[in-house]
Amino acid sequence: MKAIIKVRGSVGIRPDIKYTLGLLRLHRANHCVVVGNDDYYKGMINKVKDYVAWGEISEDMLEELLKNRGRLAGGKRLTELYLQDNTPFKSFKELAHGLHSGEVKMKDLTEYQIKPVFRLHPPRKGHRGIKKTVPQGGELGYHGDKINELLHKMR
Repeated sequence: MKAIIKVRGSVGIRPDIKYTLGLLRLHRANHCVVVGNDDYYKGMINKVKDYVAWGEISEDMLEELLKNRGRLAGGKRLTELYLQDNTPFKSFKELAHGLHSGEVKMKDLTEYQIKPVFRLHPPRKGHRGIKKTVPQGGELGYHGDKINELLHKMR
């Protein structure tokens, strides 16, 4: 599983890149989506690489994201009680395991009124830079497993 975080805004970007960000459901800065590891998403990430940060999300961080930033339709918080009553999952840990192993996709959770986008807080202590890539000392581009640290700062 990959986590994709939109780091930069949309002002002045090319229409094809804006369209691709829309397909990824990344309409605003500091929004995050969790997607699979297939070639379809790799091509989309390659197209928007100058506006997003991405990497492999751990199961524990996915559980934390669902717990802290998971939302239902109408903006209500996602709770374990809601999961037990309305979904086949009994806890955040079980849902995170199902998502991480590929048994269920975020897109499939919309039938349970769970939003597929996480609205994150700007990172504590700030970004290292939104115009430079990771090797240059910034936030853009591929983070690998270090995306979990960025997500923790943005929890």
